[in-house]
Amino acid sequence: MDMSIVLQAGVATGTALLFATLGELLAERSGIMNLGVEGMMLLGAMAAYWVSAHYGVPWMGVIIGMLAAGLISQIHAFITINLRADQVVSGLSLNFLAAGVSVVLGEGLNSIKGVAILPSFTIPLLSQIPWIGKIFFTNQGILVYIGYLVFPLVWYFINRTRQGLHLRAVGEFPAAADSLGINVYRMRYLYVFIGGLFAGLAGAAISLSISPGWFSEKTTSGEGWIAVGLVIFAQWNPIRAAFGAYIFGALRRLVLDIQGPMMILGLANPFYYNPYFGFFLQMLPYAFTIIVLVLGSREAIKKRIGTPAALGIPYIRGERGM
Repeated sequence: MDMSIVLQAGVATGTALLFATLGELLAERSGIMNLGVEGMMLLGAMAAYWVSAHYGVPWMGVIIGMLAAGLISQIHAFITINLRADQVVSGLSLNFLAAGVSVVLGEGLNSIKGVAILPSFTIPLLSQIPWIGKIFFTNQGILVYIGYLVFPLVWYFINRTRQGLHLRAVGEFPAAADSLGINVYRMRYLYVFIGGLFAGLAGAAISLSISPGWFSEKTTSGEGWIAVGLVIFAQWNPIRAAFGAYIFGALRRLVLDIQGPMMILGLANPFYYNPYFGFFLQMLPYAFTIIVLVLGSREAIKKRIGTPAALGIPYIRGERGM
């Protein structure tokens, strides 16, 4: 098995994780945790594929997919910011809502043939770099290349711009930010919306580029839950988020690609002959998310890994503290 091919496919898979993780990272930096990433990705994937199937313009599908996820994210924003409801409960509810809407509206999409998808291409000079060129710059989708640019830009925005400073202030000490004239409510609405846009982009990347097609709720295969865990794993750092996304993307692809060599060696295909092994693999994204969230919720670990101090805490103007 050529590992460079496995890693090449892993980078493509990791791109969807990267977009979803960056969106959740920005939302959480503002103080709002959104566990509806999986549902928003599914809605974005469905909307993007539906538009491309009916109008033949995949880039229009990407935009509509992003907007669909961004708009539905505002339900979570209203419930958690204005109504000050529990962010975990609201996020889970949004996940069920978005997933349900996408499955209902996506009924029959998988029967449409010849849907236009986003192009893949090779970058001539960079693809000649030994090993690295074959993995990162050979026959990759255009959104993969866009991903290479996005995560350093997000890092720069958060750490080197005035707006990034405002974002960090709102997530760390909203009362202080409010006293300086920063509109905490508007900022949180904005970044929840941006998080939704990124989740929709992740979904569109899957249905129109990485694994083209609409496969109902199996389209995203739990990647939204992995993205939520990766935010904590990355310690709210976009560079670490990219590293984690590509590593997890490679691991997910590796599980699929080892089936061929196992059959050549005469070993039973675990997905075919042992369904329990397949169920175990499907469980891993959720198990990973639960473990990371449990560990990340401990106060000592929160301080050590740099969790935004106001994350999950509703802001009430006029109250002292956060």
